[in-house]
Amino acid sequence: MKEITKIVITGGPCAGKTTALSWIQNAFTAKGYTVLFIPETATELISGGVAPWTCGTNEDYQHCQMRLQLDKEQVFRRAANTMPGEHILIVCDRGAMDNKAYMTEEEFVRVLAGVGKTEVQLRDDYDGIFHLNTAAKGAEEFYTLANNGARIETPAQARAIDDKIIAAWTGHPHLRVIGNDVDFNEKMKNLIGEIASLLGEPQPLAVDRKYLIEYPDIAWLESQPNCRRVEIIQTYLKSDNGDEVRVRQRGVDGYYLYYKTIKHRAGQKWIETERRLREGEYLQLLMDADTTRRQIRKTRFCLSHDGLYFEIDVYPFWSDRALAQIRLGDSRRRVDFPPQIHVIREVTGDEHYMNATMALIHQDPSAE
Repeated sequence: MKEITKIVITGGPCAGKTTALSWIQNAFTAKGYTVLFIPETATELISGGVAPWTCGTNEDYQHCQMRLQLDKEQVFRRAANTMPGEHILIVCDRGAMDNKAYMTEEEFVRVLAGVGKTEVQLRDDYDGIFHLNTAAKGAEEFYTLANNGARIETPAQARAIDDKIIAAWTGHPHLRVIGNDVDFNEKMKNLIGEIASLLGEPQPLAVDRKYLIEYPDIAWLESQPNCRRVEIIQTYLKSDNGDEVRVRQRGVDGYYLYYKTIKHRAGQKWIETERRLREGEYLQLLMDADTTRRQIRKTRFCLSHDGLYFEIDVYPFWSDRALAQIRLGDSRRRVDFPPQIHVIREVTGDEHYMNATMALIHQDPSAE
């Protein structure tokens, strides 16, 4: 059965995307994937004379860019369906939501209406989003305008745009932020490892840190432009070989995506693979639910802050606390929470705070 995976490589100006595309080509062609690249639409248009300053208005330009982006993706998917390979990776050099960083909220709403999409539909149409932080964040000596004629931003502007792009993609089920807290080669290795994990060929390079926090200020979270709310229902399935298998419904406002995740223990580490399901597949798998575990329902707030991507989970059985998780490329990196989030303690590796444990029928998840 042909598997077509569509991902986005994005980031602020001078983030290393061009080099990243070369690494992706080499790494995944060697693994047997047919790798297709969709060129950056903004660079194509601006280099051809179509730009925000040559069109009637910025909104006119953004509408043209969005249309072309979506049309190109449709063409590449149609072409991929005709190709002989079983595993095809479509790599978008920026995706449709990147445009939001260059529009006002009012312009964005009108452009969405023009292409007949909701924001969630546009964002979650991709299987994975990999954001490379601009060199202007933590690697300023490498920031340059020389390698892209369409790039005009100062370092300060690059940092601001980087933040806006992360905010635009915040809420996607598989957003990974690849920072500059390691050298450039390690940054590329982290990227390849994250993509490999998405494709079901995990390389355990990233580090997940989990914290018990005080119950957050929901009104504050919902007021933040770089925060998105998601409703999640997680169901554990029967497993005969010791693997942890779960399915998940994830979405908001009536638009849902479905996933199956398998966690397999390899020595002292868990290796996790995940694939997207059709709704019918998800409903069928629910028939194989593990009756010794309850469903886990939670509201997740996806928050980007200080170059990190926080997933804050609020559970119906807790009124005084919640959980926050951060994925790091470098285990030595210091984690600085927003001042509005109050950490009780780190619980990384504590089985008491793992969803699989909290789902056990004989456990009381509301107990400390």
